[in-house]
Amino acid sequence: MPESDVLNMHASCAAIDRRAVLICGSSGSGKSGLTLRLMAYGGTLVSDDRTVIEMRQGWPVARAPERLRGLIEARGVGILSAQHAAPTRIHLVVDMDQLETERVPPPRTTVLLGQSLPVIHKTESQDFAAAILQYLKAGRADQ
Repeated sequence: MPESDVLNMHASCAAIDRRAVLICGSSGSGKSGLTLRLMAYGGTLVSDDRTVIEMRQGWPVARAPERLRGLIEARGVGILSAQHAAPTRIHLVVDMDQLETERVPPPRTTVLLGQSLPVIHKTESQDFAAAILQYLKAGRADQ
């Protein structure tokens, strides 16, 4: 596969109903913590800390690097084993480095491997993980 068709990102990823959310951000931004919350709500780990993204049938797909598959860091607890999902299509990107300031933010997008994907910014809401899961299930009403 051409190098331009594969990214190795500093990101975590979880899936529900074969739809993945890619969680991007700097070290310590809460990627693993959000992934653990999504898992607690019924999501499945795709990858933690590093995520490989490649194009498959015209869609960005996330998977874990082999050495990290089925592992997630729980800060203050250690490295935990977890069930993990097979490579999964990315349907949403969360930017943990950007704090959302609007109550109802406008639709935003980002581009991964030439494909435009919806992106949302981190919120301080205790319902953030639940909102992400609902987004993956049914999307935004205004899109």
